[in-house]
Amino acid sequence: MVASTRVFARAAQLQQRTSGFIALPPTALRLRFCTHLQGVGLLAPSLFSSYKLPECPISLLSALHTSPALDIRRLYQILHKASHCQHCSPLIRGNLQKVWSMTQLGSSQGLSMMRNTQSEGSVKDTQLVSYPFSTSSGQPSPLGPSVAESGVNFALYTKHATDVTLCLFLTSDAENPTIEISLNPLTNKTGDVWHVCVEKLPLNNVVYGYRVDGPKGWKSGHRFDKSLVLLDPYAKLVEGRRFFGDTSQKASKFLGTFDFTQHFDWENDDSRPRIPEKDLIIYEMNVRAFTAHESSGLAQDLRGTYLGVIEKIPHLVELGVNAVELLPVFEYDEFEFQRRPNPRDHMVNTWGYSTINFFSPMSRYGSLGGGPIAASIELKMMVKALHQAGIEVIIDVVYNHTNEADDEFPYTTSFRGIDNLTYYMVDTASYVQLRNYSGCGNTLNCNHPVVMELVLNSLKHWVEEYHVDGFRFDLASCLCRGGDGEPLSIPPVIRAIAKDPALANCKLIAEPWDCGGLYQVGRFPNWDRWAEWNGKYRDDVRRFIKGDDAMKSSFATRLSGSADMYHVNNRKPFHSINFVIAHDGFSLYDLVAYNQKHNKDNGEGGNDGCNDNFSWNCGMEGETSDPHVLSLRSRQMKNFHVALMLSLGTPMFLMGDEYAHTRYGNNNSYGHDTKLNHFQWDKLLENASHFRFFQEVNKLRKQHPLLGRDSFLQKGDVTWHETNWENPGSHFLAFTFHGKEEKEEDLYAAFNAHTFFNKISLPAPPSGRSWYRVIDSNLPSPADVIEDGIQAWTLQQLRHAGVDAIP
Repeated sequence: MVASTRVFARAAQLQQRTSGFIALPPTALRLRFCTHLQGVGLLAPSLFSSYKLPECPISLLSALHTSPALDIRRLYQILHKASHCQHCSPLIRGNLQKVWSMTQLGSSQGLSMMRNTQSEGSVKDTQLVSYPFSTSSGQPSPLGPSVAESGVNFALYTKHATDVTLCLFLTSDAENPTIEISLNPLTNKTGDVWHVCVEKLPLNNVVYGYRVDGPKGWKSGHRFDKSLVLLDPYAKLVEGRRFFGDTSQKASKFLGTFDFTQHFDWENDDSRPRIPEKDLIIYEMNVRAFTAHESSGLAQDLRGTYLGVIEKIPHLVELGVNAVELLPVFEYDEFEFQRRPNPRDHMVNTWGYSTINFFSPMSRYGSLGGGPIAASIELKMMVKALHQAGIEVIIDVVYNHTNEADDEFPYTTSFRGIDNLTYYMVDTASYVQLRNYSGCGNTLNCNHPVVMELVLNSLKHWVEEYHVDGFRFDLASCLCRGGDGEPLSIPPVIRAIAKDPALANCKLIAEPWDCGGLYQVGRFPNWDRWAEWNGKYRDDVRRFIKGDDAMKSSFATRLSGSADMYHVNNRKPFHSINFVIAHDGFSLYDLVAYNQKHNKDNGEGGNDGCNDNFSWNCGMEGETSDPHVLSLRSRQMKNFHVALMLSLGTPMFLMGDEYAHTRYGNNNSYGHDTKLNHFQWDKLLENASHFRFFQEVNKLRKQHPLLGRDSFLQKGDVTWHETNWENPGSHFLAFTFHGKEEKEEDLYAAFNAHTFFNKISLPAPPSGRSWYRVIDSNLPSPADVIEDGIQAWTLQQLRHAGVDAIP
């Protein structure tokens, strides 16, 4: 026997537990399975819920086979007490005293483990597996796993827990921890942080989680359940299902892991694009959906992956975008709708708005089922390649809620079981205690100091580890509420993000509303840093282009950078993220092809998705072969994109709109991992003229100095060719943007949303200059957009060419 303490267990009474492990560690460690020790029974831990010991250990021998775990500190007490027990025979007392002596030798000798390698019930042929680990008290900072001088330090915040156990998985058995280390509150706890250092633990390929126990009772608001192994909120990587949509692994657990050996070569990425906000053209896209379809032409193993995006970067460059806004790339469970029978159990979450962990990249966006470490590297490769192509990376972050659902159908994987009252907004006076401002069953308590620190550390991790350039905050108004749900005028977490030096060069974009009615477009707390998804821009532009009455003034205001909302303090036009289309809602084609949403495939009876779409089907609902309807739809899509690119502010459009992608009227397609969301690469060739129009208009936006302003319009910057502002039936608007310097070109635009032609006269050009027509959405391709422009025609020339007026 080598010089370390061994604990041997007979497996005869371990029904269906033949692959279990036991361990006797140096400090308070928990035994996974306990039956007999040196012929003496070990007692079931359920019988030791308090530290009051029974009068005689022998009286509880009948419960030995039910023991799933045992706290070593309590075992020590039992052994010590048994050596003086008058009810025990001298032989039993002698055996117990020997074991007690053995345990005293184990305080610095490491961990030893025995695995039963035979069939169920066998006590023959056991394999002793030694692990050279020992433990020390560890440090409370930083939270999560970190490299210590002689091992790996683990630190977990939980204010209300009374018992914490670190579970380490060192084999492929994801159900049963190899080692369970029960933390001593006297030596492994500082304030509200539990911590331990495991000496000589490998620096990668270790999976871990926690068992956390504490007060019970629904009314208390606590949701502790020691039977669960929980994911560390500060885990930097998450191990779980390896392949996206693998139905054979629906029930996979998600646990933490780490790799402290990885060094990624960013080369010169410190000189990343750093594009001024006024010059951004944002392309909203989903990593998986971008290349998942077979029309991508990629090998099966690359479809729907970070590496797949790299293969398609030339398309982004050709399109003329310089920033991608990625739908969530945090770890999430695509099978969350299939945990129980329900009307949505046919759906697969493909958008990703259901975060499991805020630090780890979505591992199933990696290739070849390589797991979290490989996926982390491939995400970095993607960011690096995008930067080398002059494209910034903005990621959509979901700090408003988590995957842990609601009180009716709870799904405890992490935060809820670690400290429900800290991490979530909870109303203990209500039976349904979780406050739900996210529409997803729970709301993260982001202005709690501990949760705020979690959010900040997460953001900084993505900047420092993955070199992302900015963040779009989903339902950001949730982050403007206090723990009681009431709106805060100066939300601490929003201010802290704006002021943090590590985030100083990041783009910060808020979705300034939530599902609880807090609508903050134009008034989101900003400290002159935060930009906003401008929902009023979307609605007003849609309504004007489709011909609604009394929208001309609002349309002009949106074209001018929404100064009515953003010309405050030191805010700029680019703080308005202008968009007509985003991931939730109609695609651009569906906006001009459907009057009503068609969401029956979502399983909610058509009740999901927004009803106020401000769409117009151009005379026919849905698919049609009518050439007149199709021509009108094409023209309307062009009109929307021209308006977007001419507007002051930061333009954003959706993946697939460059070829007129359709979701067949579904305006809430979050759960369809099909062509409903997948980019159809073959459509680029079918709709080449449409793509060309987008490409050339984007190029105009980037090249024309009047369209990338960092200040609002002043007197002399614009002329409105309009005297009919007050007429609600007027659907025509024309204006000229004037160059500030003599050498700068003027830019004239006219929008006609009437159902008839309007005859107009171009304003006189400056002396010695002529007008050149660049865009005319009424003309067929390629005359609809001409890169360098052609000299503008007079009305007489237009009539001679068969064109009566500018539409």
